[in-house]
Amino acid sequence: MKRLLGLFLLIGFHSANSQTAENIIIITTDGFRWQEVFGGMDSAIANNKQFNQYDSAGIFKKYWSGNAETRRRKLMPFLWSTVAGNGQIYGNRNYGNKVDNANRYWFSYPGYSEIFTGYPDTAVNSNSFPPNPHVTLLEFLNSQPKYQNRIAAFGAWDAFDRILNEGRSKVPVFSAFDKVGGANPTVAEQIINQLNHDSYKPFDEAECLDVFTHYAAMNYLQNKKPKVLYIAYGETDEWAHSGRYKDYLNAANMVDKWIQDIWNYVQSDPFYKNKTALFITVDHGRGDMEKKQWTDHGSDIKDAYQIWFAAMGPGIKKKGEVKNAQQFYQKQFAQTIASILGFTYQAAHPIGEKIELNRD
Repeated sequence: MKRLLGLFLLIGFHSANSQTAENIIIITTDGFRWQEVFGGMDSAIANNKQFNQYDSAGIFKKYWSGNAETRRRKLMPFLWSTVAGNGQIYGNRNYGNKVDNANRYWFSYPGYSEIFTGYPDTAVNSNSFPPNPHVTLLEFLNSQPKYQNRIAAFGAWDAFDRILNEGRSKVPVFSAFDKVGGANPTVAEQIINQLNHDSYKPFDEAECLDVFTHYAAMNYLQNKKPKVLYIAYGETDEWAHSGRYKDYLNAANMVDKWIQDIWNYVQSDPFYKNKTALFITVDHGRGDMEKKQWTDHGSDIKDAYQIWFAAMGPGIKKKGEVKNAQQFYQKQFAQTIASILGFTYQAAHPIGEKIELNRD
């Protein structure tokens, strides 16, 4: 009987263990609208000469179909094949599946802070806000023995140093034009640093092009083997603010390609294969009720609080596009990500409850 009980407990332990991931890669693409995620290219915006960069024929050829599901697959083929086939995607409001900012500001620093703290603190109200006073999920995980010094963040925008409070958390944050590789960079890191330094800088010194953030993060993933990696792409927001719909779509399409590259690498490496989850989301939405407001966000834009998220990997059921009428909030992401790794995130501030991704 004791042997049977021991065997039962051992089986139970392994069963429970299989319901969590050992590693996670968190990805955001700044301000990318749910409307394009679920409906693909918007012809009303694409046909508007104010926004189409005089290239409506080109983007129609690349991204257009009369069918919304075909359009979205053209724009984000990896999301709508591998992620939809193996994970879950939320936020299609056409089915009443709603994901919203809980913070009242609907712009970047408050949104990223809400993602990583689970707390829509009203005091966090500016993109120039000082280093985050709250212990983020990344800082919490960095205090866990298994994850200590195995966490890193890469962001195109220089504010991530403050959002993730690099100084206090001791989580390395490589943002904007930060050099990678420390005092002894590898040849690959030297090339990334030089190219980033010498690159075209459409967003001045505050934000680099996504390609440099991506390749710096990929190099780190392959060589440092972090257990938790955060990658924050920014061009979807920047090109939208500029009213450049072609660049906005192309930036999103490239992010989808890069996520595919990340996943293909993860599934080819024994350290990560079948032990790693992806969590993909955004910091805020953008306008759509008034089409010209697609370029903007913030509390004065009626629908800029509307966001989306997707997840795939161990501990996440295969549900595809979730069409149930439900209401979720960005403040729930931190605890949800923690639960994917088998943790309960704890901090001095309130934390939104987790979203159950492992239930039928």
